[in-house]
Amino acid sequence: MNEQRNATGGRVIGLSLGSSGPHGQQTATAPTIGWLTDAMVLRTGLPVPAGLADARVVPGVVFLLGRQLTGPGANAATALAAVDTVYAGVEIFDGRTPDLHSTPATAAAGSASTARLVTGPVGRRPENLDLSLEACLLEVDGAVFDSATGVAAYGHPAEALALAANALAEQDIALQPGWLVFTGGLTGAVSVTPGTTVAASFTHLGTITLEGH
Repeated sequence: MNEQRNATGGRVIGLSLGSSGPHGQQTATAPTIGWLTDAMVLRTGLPVPAGLADARVVPGVVFLLGRQLTGPGANAATALAAVDTVYAGVEIFDGRTPDLHSTPATAAAGSASTARLVTGPVGRRPENLDLSLEACLLEVDGAVFDSATGVAAYGHPAEALALAANALAEQDIALQPGWLVFTGGLTGAVSVTPGTTVAASFTHLGTITLEGH
């Protein structure tokens, strides 16, 4: 897997999970999985990357793993025990790409060119948070676009993490210490046009602001 990603110019550093949020779960019983590489992670405060014809963003919870997580049999409790730090995150993707995420067996090698992940400035220990109640407010130019809590990620972001670990176990893949995992969008996705300011504000995880480029 790492060799495949290196061939596309990036080193695997984690996962991006899809099909959570209020709409995705209506048709999915487990998250779809995309690979994150080092080239995909951006610092907060940077403009939305150029080259995305239909740039869209969606906020969610990001986990930094402190130890290996292996399925099958993972659940929310064992998944959360593998987490070192929790961050806010915003995924940026090209709305022209119909299948940003894919099943583990067919994870798209080209996803690094169509998606980015921005992590927030505040990191907290998981035991100090109630992530099912962690709220996120998504605003566009100061107007509320959508809001949600961690319940939107399969009831709890750690449940999404556990489901991903169990799915990857079918391919003998374990989640590694140091990996970042975007646990899926909590709200609907919003388009970012030139001159637009999008802000995702979390209860305890700070705010991520993006400027349309």
